Amino acid sequence: MSYTSYSFVLCDEGSSVYTAVAAVLSAREDWKRTKDHRHRFHLMFGERNKVPFGRLGHEPGVRQLVNYYRGSGRLCRKTTLVNILQEYCAPLDRDPFQFLPPSFVVCPENSEMPSESDTSMRAMIMRKKQQKSDEREAFFSTYHEMKGNGSGDVWIAKSAAGAKGEGILISDNAEELINFIDCQTRAHVIQKYIEKPMLLDGSRKFDIRCWVLLDHSYNIHLYKEGVLRTASDPYDPSDFKDTTGHLTNHCLQEALSPNFGKYEEGNEMFFDEFNRYLQENYQCNLEDSILPQIIVIIKECLQAIKDQISTDGLMYQSFQLFGFDFMLDANFKVWLIEVNGSPACAQKLLKGLAEAIVKVAIDPVFPPKTDEKLDIQPTLFQRLD
Repeated sequence: MSYTSYSFVLCDEGSSVYTAVAAVLSAREDWKRTKDHRHRFHLMFGERNKVPFGRLGHEPGVRQLVNYYRGSGRLCRKTTLVNILQEYCAPLDRDPFQFLPPSFVVCPENSEMPSESDTSMRAMIMRKKQQKSDEREAFFSTYHEMKGNGSGDVWIAKSAAGAKGEGILISDNAEELINFIDCQTRAHVIQKYIEKPMLLDGSRKFDIRCWVLLDHSYNIHLYKEGVLRTASDPYDPSDFKDTTGHLTNHCLQEALSPNFGKYEEGNEMFFDEFNRYLQENYQCNLEDSILPQIIVIIKECLQAIKDQISTDGLMYQSFQLFGFDFMLDANFKVWLIEVNGSPACAQKLLKGLAEAIVKVAIDPVFPPKTDEKLDIQPTLFQRLD
């Protein structure tokens, strides 16, 4: 008997996660892959920033689901993340920098801007956007205030569109940071550097990657498995040019350090090993000391953008996997570093993550129609109520 009831289209195979999810569906009798989005389909896997949203919601009698929330990229760009949290916290009388290091959006003065005589709508929007976004004066004020009260004077400039460690400068000189940005073509965030991070074995930096699934009903699910991306070389707070000691980006570590993989395979430490490390060295654990902080931050971020990306009232529905990146300081405080809207996954966890996405995000919308007994094992996602 054939159980084929649903079809999906994979618009690209650039994402290892969604390609793995598509493979899980292909192995089931009630799903088949269609050639492209011109054919009738129930589920679309699209490429980040290139999803053909206009193709969704126009099939009479067909419920459609897509793997991105339209507009979620604002949460994943460094500059707009700052703007979103500021706008969300202002009416609530909250400090947006309770979990995001103090951050300021600065636009390069040397970038090409329309002249004042240009009265076109595009020119007016560009001038208004730059005026609203540029916070260099606020940065200078906070820089001197924090330096004066002993909070430290090291900051990091990061490009709005930067990836893989590009467009970054670490410095304790405010003028150098601003001059660096003014020589660029894109807006940057100047963010307070975590000068006293928690270090593995007292010497190496790390960040924490958590995978977060937003389902079609805007329920938030945290994947219970996570990973630390570790530095290959010791952290020297006095040497800002020591890239592999300061930045834990995998691409930089693998490309620049001969010690890549020396301490952890692929510079990855998974949660179970990190939990043992915490218990042995600090007599605490992830569940009690770190994850509660992470959960609060995740919920705040996704709540902050809900009104802008929710699919309520639309003729199609969305789900999306996010990668939230965090750092720990020496006092065990969790800081949000950035949010990735199309996160890669450690190979060790990929199969389990793909199967869990199907169970949590797809099966509730398109119930399995096979006669085989369904897997009733608990999912590795934790719903954050």
